[in-house]
Amino acid sequence: MSNPILWVVIRTKRNTLKIEVWFDIACPYSYIGLKHLEKAIEFYAGGQPTVLLRSFELEPEIAVDNDETQCATLMRQYKLSQLRAQQTINAIMMAGQKAGLTIDFDKVIRTNTFDAHRLIHFAADNGKGAEMAGRLFKAYFEEGKRIGNKKQLIGLAAEIGIDAKQLLESNSYSAEVRADEHLAQRIGIGKVPFFWFEEKYSITGAQSITVFTELMSRIKAADDNR
Repeated sequence: MSNPILWVVIRTKRNTLKIEVWFDIACPYSYIGLKHLEKAIEFYAGGQPTVLLRSFELEPEIAVDNDETQCATLMRQYKLSQLRAQQTINAIMMAGQKAGLTIDFDKVIRTNTFDAHRLIHFAADNGKGAEMAGRLFKAYFEEGKRIGNKKQLIGLAAEIGIDAKQLLESNSYSAEVRADEHLAQRIGIGKVPFFWFEEKYSITGAQSITVFTELMSRIKAADDNR
């Protein structure tokens, strides 16, 4: 099964551009931003960057079984009118469409993403972290899957050849998720997506492909001139 996001996670390759990305599966801007990064990497002349996916929970206290709509969430969190919240949703869906992604808030089931992040770490250690993240994004934003539900996560993992039953019956990889979140707190990351290049330069939000390509080119030029 193909996934809309095809970025590559490489942990050991040396002398390549290092990009760390804090994201949440429930964040549409993370979905769009990662897609833009993927496209920017296609234009990058410095070889395949090392991209590390790092966990960030936008709503760590949210229940797995949650029936609040995205519109209601925006109204509650940002004190928006229903009209303004719906306009925001429409703008996000349009931005997703322009990036080649389907974001259907009529299908989205808001839920806790902690176990989804554990699953991504587990899949990464089996060489399939990016593929797992892509499958989860698609399941959440396009298919209306409750990605906080362990049975659904097991099924989604199985689709890409990952047996996650034992993982999700344990607390394994909880420490890895928390470590990412603690690092985010230490750095001062308050929202996602957050892209950290070479532990020096940062981009926040679903910026355009051009923003990514220009920064990556500047970093490469600086390295070439050393």
